[in-house]
Amino acid sequence: METTTVSPPSLPAAPARSLAAVRRYAGQWGLIAALAALPVYYGVHDLVYGYQVYVAGHPVIHHDLSNLGYNFAQGLSNGAIWALIAIGYTLVYGIIELINFAHGDVFMLGSFTAVGLWGVFGLSPGMGSAALIGGLLLTLIITMIVTGSLNVLIERVAYRPLRNAPKLAPLITAVGFSFILQNVGLLWRGGSPQSVPDLIGVEQTVFTIAGVAIQRGYILVFAVMIPLVFAVSWFINSTRAGRAMRATAQDPEAARLMGINVNATISLTFLLGGMLAGAAGLVYALYETNVWYFQGFRAGLFAFTAAVMGGIGNVRGAVLGGLIIGVIQALADSRMGPQWTEAVVFGYLIVIMVLRPRGLLGEETREAG
Repeated sequence: METTTVSPPSLPAAPARSLAAVRRYAGQWGLIAALAALPVYYGVHDLVYGYQVYVAGHPVIHHDLSNLGYNFAQGLSNGAIWALIAIGYTLVYGIIELINFAHGDVFMLGSFTAVGLWGVFGLSPGMGSAALIGGLLLTLIITMIVTGSLNVLIERVAYRPLRNAPKLAPLITAVGFSFILQNVGLLWRGGSPQSVPDLIGVEQTVFTIAGVAIQRGYILVFAVMIPLVFAVSWFINSTRAGRAMRATAQDPEAARLMGINVNATISLTFLLGGMLAGAAGLVYALYETNVWYFQGFRAGLFAFTAAVMGGIGNVRGAVLGGLIIGVIQALADSRMGPQWTEAVVFGYLIVIMVLRPRGLLGEETREAG
């Protein structure tokens, strides 16, 4: 007798493709809806129910979007600081797949270094504009060099010897270095938040757009953040060292075979991340007019959340994530109360990760395949 093999009928490919397309579009529109939900809700609330302001000491109800605009202005300026820190997280993770938990505390020491240099250079609110700007630029350069060198030292002492160890070892080491740097800050300036001079008058209004006052602090943050982000993007995409960083991020062994000094490239990555953290530390001290040894913990959480939300390993994603986190933070702080801010921020992170697991702008690490 002859036997015949009967193959099971194959499922049509068209329904599978259609289902994948539905999921993709549902995820995209769900992501847009999730990001827009909070500002749309409060915008409608302000238009319908209004918000209270005081005019000449008397409460007045306004029905417009000025309050929401103020939340956005404040949130974007906060988010620009988180973006500078988030770039350091995303660069380090993209090249060696390590979450550098000490990065937030490098930012904290950047603030402390900047404030210390203000005293050395004699910077004060009453100085002339030219002298003040020159002193701040010099402070920025020195602070970036100090924090960049510190980050390189951390990589050389703590992470490089564990390069081939199980991933848990460098992770725990990063947590340990975070505690070490926190205690350095505690010994340096004590355990209480300290006010610092308001050198530039951060709350002074420069101009007004649609009823939203644009303060000096907002301009300062973007005046520092935008050139640094463009400079880092140009360096990574257009220079030989930047191409070496991208090659090392894709495949360290192949990069080594091609003649790239992988250890030097990784050190350069830590240098860039540390320098950006130092710049963020200076801007934070000017913007908030206070410093604290524990400020790096909260900033590190927000910045790492921004890096993950934007797509870890992606510089543009880190910037986008930082700005979004800043706006969410500002809305939660002013509308719900600061006690709810962390819950709202991480709730958004969970929603975005469910709808788009790779982050808003994808992922550029070896784990992505």
